[in-house]
This record gives sequence, C-alpha cells and structure tokens, in this order.
Amino acid sequence: MRYLLLAFLLFGTIVTAQPTADVLTGKSANANNSLESDTQTALKKMQTAALKDGIKIEVASGYRSFDRQRQIWNGKYKKYEAQGLQPDAIFDKIVEYSTVPGTSRHHWGTDMDLIDGNADYSGSVLVTDKFHGDGPFCKLKDWMDENSSKFGFELVYTMNENRAGFEYEPWHYSYAPVSKVYLRDYLTQIDFISFLRSQEIMGMDQISNERLTRYYKEHIQGVNPELQLEKE
Repeated sequence: MRYLLLAFLLFGTIVTAQPTADVLTGKSANANNSLESDTQTALKKMQTAALKDGIKIEVASGYRSFDRQRQIWNGKYKKYEAQGLQPDAIFDKIVEYSTVPGTSRHHWGTDMDLIDGNADYSGSVLVTDKFHGDGPFCKLKDWMDENSSKFGFELVYTMNENRAGFEYEPWHYSYAPVSKVYLRDYLTQIDFISFLRSQEIMGMDQISNERLTRYYKEHIQGVNPELQLEKE
C-alpha cells in the first residue's frame, strides 16, 4: 500500500495500469525499447538525486522484448546442449540468472540493471563482486540501499538464503508502483504453460509441466516481498 501512496506523492495519481497479455509477455511492439513511462519519469528523478552525490546511474539493460529474450535463451541452450547436458539440466543451468522468454520482468519496462557510469571498471559489469567489497559499484549499491525506495525502486532478487529462484542480483531494480500491478496481472491473466508450449523456445517441448510449475513458483513469484501486492 505504501508504494501506491508513494506513486500518488510523486506523480499526483495512483497507478492503475492494466497491461495487455502482449505487454506482460514482451510480445508488444516497442521499437525504441523504451521503459514504461512512469518508470522512466521516476528513474530520471533518482538519477538527478544520485548525481548530486557523485553517482551517475546508468541502465546497463532495461526493456527487453520476447524476441530478444528468446535469442538469449536459445543461444545458451545450444551452448549447453553442445556440452552434452540433458534438457532438464540445461533448463536448470540457464535459469540460474536468465529467464524463460515470455516470463522476464524486463518485458514490462519496469525493471532495469543499473551501474555507476562514474566508476572505474572494466570487463563484464553485471558481476556480484563488483557491487561488494572494494568493487567499482559499491558506492552505487550503498546509495541505492539508502535511497532507492524513496523513488519507488526495489531490488528484485535479494540476498536471502530462504528465497528460491534466481540467484542474488545486486544490480536489478524494479519500479514497484507499476511492476507490482504487472506481476499481479501476469499471475492472474497468463496461461503460463500453454503460452510457453506455443512459442519456438528451445527445449520447451522436453521440459515437464512439473518443472515449469516449479519455475513459475520459485522464479516468477520468488521476488522481494516489497514487489508483491498485499493480498486482499
């Protein structure tokens, strides 16, 4: 409820977005790969505030379409298949960090992977060690821990050993006032297994309903409680 109130305080209106199935699964047209409009507005406010503290918040990855996620998935599937892994093992390996196409929160335009453009870094940026210890993005992480909620952003996959699903991602944030609604609608509107079976996703015809159902419960629902609407 506090995030709906926050949305009102920031923008003067309560977010009541009702996304279509195509938006929820990344199948809608988005030629410019734009973030959802309220998310973009809130991000700009947060970037402005962070810059005053010497942190240049940059989006390493924002909106991602179904087709792009499928390219990522199929590429990884082919790699692990060439290594001799069986379908279930390939599935388990990929979903440590990557989502099944049609289930990514990046499809919604509410989620993004953030880095600090003012930091001195090299190589891959979305690496846990770079956000902890003496990593280049520690200052960003500390600032986000203290301030992100003020702008409506929450870490999605927290460091919590009791949380199932994706591995901890200190870079992945979501704009809660909108994404909470989108998650609710995804869980209530999308026929998850039927959708996946109808798409050209490698291995999907060999993964059992039971394994997909576990993914649904652990990975799609296994997010920070601050990103879930309170049950009525």
